[in-house]
Amino acid sequence: MLDVKDFTFFDKQSSFDFKGFLIKTASYWKWFVIGLIIAFSIAHQVNVRKQKIYGIETTIAVQEENNPFFTANTSLVFNWGGTSDKVQMISTTLKSRSHNEVVVDRLQFYVDYLRQTKYFLQDVYGEVPFKVTLDRTQNQLLGQFVKVKMLSRDKYQITIPFQSNTAEVIKYADNRITTIAVPNKEFVKTFKVGEDVSLPFLHWKLSLANYSGDNFDEETLIRCNPFDATVSGLKGIKVDTDDKAGSILKLGMEGTNKARMVDYLNATVEVLIKRQLDSKNKFAENTINFIDETLGSMEKQLKNSGEELKDFSKNNNIIDIEEGGANYKQQLLDFDAKKDDVERKIAYLNSLKNYLKGSVDFSKLPAPTVAGIDEPNINTNVARLISLSIQRSELVYSIKGEVYYERIDNEIQSVKKVLLENANSYRTALQYDLNLANEKIAKIEGEISKLPENKQEWLKLSRKYNLSDNIYNTFLQKRSEASIVKAANLSDIQFIDPAKDVGGGLLGPKTSVNYVLAFFLGILIPLVLVFFIFFISNSIQNIEDISSLTQLPLLGIVGVKHSETNLSVFERPKSALSESFRAIRSSLQFLYKKQSIEGTKTLMLTSSVSGEGKTFCSINIATVFALSEKKTIILGLDLRKPKIFDDFNIQNEIGAVNYLIGQKRLDEVIQKTHIPYLDVITSGPIPPNPSELILGESMKEMMDQLKKEYDYIILDTPPVGLVSDALELAQYCDVTLYIVRQNFTKKEMLTLLNNRSKRGELNNISIIFNGYENKAKYGVGYGYGYGYGYSYGYGYGSGYHEDEEPTGFFSKLYYKFFIKRRNNGKQ
Repeated sequence: MLDVKDFTFFDKQSSFDFKGFLIKTASYWKWFVIGLIIAFSIAHQVNVRKQKIYGIETTIAVQEENNPFFTANTSLVFNWGGTSDKVQMISTTLKSRSHNEVVVDRLQFYVDYLRQTKYFLQDVYGEVPFKVTLDRTQNQLLGQFVKVKMLSRDKYQITIPFQSNTAEVIKYADNRITTIAVPNKEFVKTFKVGEDVSLPFLHWKLSLANYSGDNFDEETLIRCNPFDATVSGLKGIKVDTDDKAGSILKLGMEGTNKARMVDYLNATVEVLIKRQLDSKNKFAENTINFIDETLGSMEKQLKNSGEELKDFSKNNNIIDIEEGGANYKQQLLDFDAKKDDVERKIAYLNSLKNYLKGSVDFSKLPAPTVAGIDEPNINTNVARLISLSIQRSELVYSIKGEVYYERIDNEIQSVKKVLLENANSYRTALQYDLNLANEKIAKIEGEISKLPENKQEWLKLSRKYNLSDNIYNTFLQKRSEASIVKAANLSDIQFIDPAKDVGGGLLGPKTSVNYVLAFFLGILIPLVLVFFIFFISNSIQNIEDISSLTQLPLLGIVGVKHSETNLSVFERPKSALSESFRAIRSSLQFLYKKQSIEGTKTLMLTSSVSGEGKTFCSINIATVFALSEKKTIILGLDLRKPKIFDDFNIQNEIGAVNYLIGQKRLDEVIQKTHIPYLDVITSGPIPPNPSELILGESMKEMMDQLKKEYDYIILDTPPVGLVSDALELAQYCDVTLYIVRQNFTKKEMLTLLNNRSKRGELNNISIIFNGYENKAKYGVGYGYGYGYGYSYGYGYGSGYHEDEEPTGFFSKLYYKFFIKRRNNGKQ
């Protein structure tokens, strides 16, 4: 049982005995061993029940990739934004729901591959010998396990333990969840590998993957999860910027399955690269679409002009007509081409103005160069406006929220204002060029009007055909340039380190940390428990407690008895415990001599409460006097709770009570014991008035008669802390021994004892410290510590004491292998 024997922190000199403290703490080693066993058992159970958590990373670079075909002569411009803006935008996109929905759908990661282990369901994606591909347009069993077991390389069996008549199914094409009827029993069926499974609640195709001859035995659990819940669980990807390179992004995931994380990280980057390249090609696609529409109408116009010119040539002599009109034809062609170029630029600017004022989505704007506009400010701002519009559309599910929306909207408005100002300024310059071209054409047309009608008609038809042909060729060139630029575009995102399982990457659980923590807790909790019991304990623990609470002398120290009866001295006269009582006998004789007491000596033993060892000490003190051939008698005066007779195998039918009430003579109540020179007067029947009997004249007469016959009279009295009988008996005693038991007697009882001593209620008081055990102080192998100068121990007590085999585990080992062998060697 846990106690706090001799657990002292501060001595009288207010110094801390650290070495003693460690030795005392070590005496409770059993509690620490139990604490460590429990703590390590808990840590082990925690470790084996937790799945291992791994971390996988990939690294990408974000940079400005200019088109290799973009030169000073290229008509299309595709530069926008800065690298820092792209890094921010990419970080936002990687965490957005819209992006992760594409990745999850592409990998079909809403399908779980699980295997039941002893403590948990283990994700075995990438380890099973097969892969299932779901039909997104058909019903799939939702949230319920489908057991799959490979029977051979060509066949497999599915088992579904349905628990009710209905089950939920989901169509991943639109994520619609419905309830359908199913058989209320276990469904078992065999299918061929590669066969299309078509059931009301399941539509998939199973194909072999990671096949090996030894991975077909175990049963795999397949489960389809809600799409939105899967996306929510996977979009928590970590995106960190490299401190040394702002354009480098590190993407990381944590989970229990490394193969799943590797596939997801690589897929999320691939999807990001594709989306970013598609956005970058949007500029060229808008231009190509615009040109294709224009070419369609121009092709008809060119065909009609050619037909008209062909019909005119059939009916006229073209050679004669061309003479004298060729000069006008070339001049008109040059000025018409210049006029058309200016008109197309003005038309684009007007269209741009209307588009900017009437639309909020600018991602479909064609390039200004499609109309021949090579103004750098206009080209750059149109490209910037398209980029911002695409960014804003991708923020529908962004985590940035309204603040980021507001920033992009403000930037779009600023670019619009600048672009409108640029367009107005450029339109003014173009209007001047258009007026100039019209004047030149009008002048030439005036001169042509003087020519014959057939030449005028030929010039008109030729002019119309050549203009259409020139415009058509121009647009073909523009389209070719746009196609080349689109094909040569590079993504601004590049893999530096694709995700890969290279071993390691274990993040948790930290088994070593758990065991270290278990070690400290296994030590700390018992230590705190010992401290707690020590600090809340109000009982006497050691000699220092007695000396600090009272000035009364400590006459002797009695250890813990190891015999079944209270006759410890008689049964084992050479034990250390017997020596402690002999030491008390010597101290008593010194007190009697000091008080000059001649003749019979009387001794009273009392205590605070019952159970502190008065009877035990009375019997053994009387025994040591009797063994020295002194006539000794024990007088049992605890009339309320008599118990001194049991150890001597005598009856308590008659005793001191019978004498005090006049029923018996003194010689009739005295009983002999089996110990020579030792007699006993038991208390006898329990009286209704024990205090009155003790106060009577008969008590004085009994004491006087006993003093005539005995050398020593030992009074075993009731606890002075409970009744007043002992106070009435004090007048008959030469010395009073107050029994204090270690870890039992309360400290406040010594305060009461001090008060009784000061008031003179008890005289010549000395203290016996009973039940004292000091092995915590001296450690294993140094004896039991039964008193001052009597703790000979195993090694030093040989030949003086009977060897008492200890009860402690380490003490037993020491006794068996060292003391007993040494004693046997001496015999």
